[in-house]
Amino acid sequence: MPAFDTCKTLLDLSNYAFSHFPGRILVANVEGEEISYAQAEQKCLLLQQLLTSAGIEQGDKVAICSENMPHWGIAYLAITRLGAVAVPILPDFHSNEIHHIVKHSEAKLIFVSDKMNNKLAEDDFTSSLQFVFSLESLEPLEDFSKKFELMAKSGEKFAKIKAKLGKIEPQQEVVIEETDLAIIIYTSGTTGQSKGVMLSHKNLVSQVKQAKKLVAIRESDRFLSILPLAHTFESSVGFLVPVSSGSAVYYINKTPAPKIILNAMQHVKPTCMLSVPLVIEKIYKSKVQANFNKNSIIKYLYNNVAFVRKKLNKIAGKKLKESFGGELHFFGIGGAKLSPFVEQFLVEADFPYAIGYGLTETAPIIAGAVTKDKIVGSTGVLVDGMEHRFVKYGQDAKDAELHVRGPNVMMGYYKDEARTAEVLDKDGWLNTGDLGAMDENGILSINGRSKNVIIGASGENIYPESIEAILNQHELVLDSLVYELDAKVVAKIYIDYDLFDETHNINKTSDSTLHTEIVKKLDEIKAEANTQLANYSKISAVFEQTEPFIKTPTKKIKRYLHV
Repeated sequence: MPAFDTCKTLLDLSNYAFSHFPGRILVANVEGEEISYAQAEQKCLLLQQLLTSAGIEQGDKVAICSENMPHWGIAYLAITRLGAVAVPILPDFHSNEIHHIVKHSEAKLIFVSDKMNNKLAEDDFTSSLQFVFSLESLEPLEDFSKKFELMAKSGEKFAKIKAKLGKIEPQQEVVIEETDLAIIIYTSGTTGQSKGVMLSHKNLVSQVKQAKKLVAIRESDRFLSILPLAHTFESSVGFLVPVSSGSAVYYINKTPAPKIILNAMQHVKPTCMLSVPLVIEKIYKSKVQANFNKNSIIKYLYNNVAFVRKKLNKIAGKKLKESFGGELHFFGIGGAKLSPFVEQFLVEADFPYAIGYGLTETAPIIAGAVTKDKIVGSTGVLVDGMEHRFVKYGQDAKDAELHVRGPNVMMGYYKDEARTAEVLDKDGWLNTGDLGAMDENGILSINGRSKNVIIGASGENIYPESIEAILNQHELVLDSLVYELDAKVVAKIYIDYDLFDETHNINKTSDSTLHTEIVKKLDEIKAEANTQLANYSKISAVFEQTEPFIKTPTKKIKRYLHV
C-alpha cells in the first residue's frame, strides 16, 4: 500500500486510507448510520463493479446530484478509483441547470438522492445518459430508467448489474495517471456564467497535501459537514483531507436549520468544521452583538472602549465554543471575504478560526491564514508549491491582479477553450481576477474583484466589497450590495425586518409611516458608513432591497442579477 507522501491519484489516496484506518469511522449521519473505512472500501469495490457492468470506462463521466450524505463520498471515490470522471451537481441548482450539466458533461450515469428525483423528473434527458442510480441504496433505479426510456439503450447491461448486486469479485487493475481528469465541477458564480472546471488527480491530491501542511488534522478528529459536498471547498478540504487523515465526517440528514445544527454540534462535538462567512457573521450579529445591544450602557462601552470590548468578546467566545460542542480546534472559513469586524471578534474571543482563500479553479485553496499567519483582513500565506505574481491594475501600484501557478491549478474549462485562454496562459499562470498585495512577511491580502472595482473621479480604485463590510456592521443590515450608478457609488441594503419590527409596532403603525421610518433608517446607515469612508468612496444613495439577494451556494451575492 502506498505511503501518504507517495500518493499521486485518488486511487492511491483511498487505498492508503483504507489500509491504514480500517476500524475507524469514515462517514456517518448524525445520530444515524456509521460507515467505517473497511466498510467504505467494500462499498467502493462493489460499486466499482456495478459501474463497470453498466459500461462505465476510464474517462467516462458520472454525475452525482444529491444533498450531503455518507454515500456521496463513497460514490465519488468509486467513480474516480475506476479512472472515470465525477461530475458533482449542486442540489440548489434549478432543474434546467441540472439537465444542462448532465448533457454538457455527457454523463453516462447519474447518482441521485430521493429528494432530487423530482428535479430530474421535470424533463426528459436527450443525452448520453444510460442509468440512474439511487445514492441511498447505490443501486440502479429500474423504474426511473424506464421512465426516461434509458433501458432501451442498455437492457443487457442492466441485467448484468442486477446479477452482480451484493457480489464482490476480483477487480481488473486500473492504471490511472496523475494528469488524468478526475472531476468536473460546474461553478455557480456571481457573473452568471457557469463553467465546468476540470481538476486532475494531481490537482486534488496536491491540494490535500497543501491543506495538511497548513493545519494539522488528526486521526481522532471529527468533522461536522454543513457546506454542500458538490462545492470544491467541502469535497476537497471537508472530505478528501479527513479521508487522508483517518478522520470521521458527520452529515446532518435534515434541513440544516440553526437549531438542528446546534443539536448536531452537541451530539458530535466536532473538532473541525468548514463554513462560509455568512454563517459565522449571522451567529455574531444574532447571538453576540444583539445581546450586547440590549443594554444601552454595555452597547456604548462595547463600541467605544477597547478593553471592555475585548473582555466582553472573551466571555462571549467561551460561550460560543461551548455551543459548538466545546472541542473545536479548527473552524475553516472560506468561499468569500470575512467581514473585518467579525474577524476582530473571533481574534479577541480566542476562537479557533482559520481563513482560506481560493477558487474552484485551484481545487480550491491558494492561501491560508492559520495561527501565526492570521492578520485581520488578510488571507495568510500561499500554500506549498504555489507561485504568484502581480499584474498591475489601475493607477495605484498596490492595486494589482493576482496570478498564480502551482500543482493545484486546474486543467481548464471543459469544452471551452476560449474562456480557458482568458484566464490560463500557456505557461500555467492562472489569473484569479482578484486585486491584492503581499507584505514583506509573505502575508497575502485581497481587496476585491477586478470586475467589481469602481473607478473614482480622479482614478481611485473603489472596492465595493470593502464598503459592504462597513455597511454590514450595522445591526439592522443583513446584506448589502455596492455598485456604480450614473458615475456614483450607491448601495442596496436588505435589512433585518424582524429586528426592525421589534422597535416599531407594525399592528398600530400605518404602512406609509413604516416606509418613512425605513427610509430614515437607511439614511442613518449611509451616514454612519460614510464617516468611515474616504471622500472619493462615500455612498451617494441607498435603496431598500425588499427581498433577500440571490446567492451562490457559498453565499456570495449574484451581483449580475441585482445591478
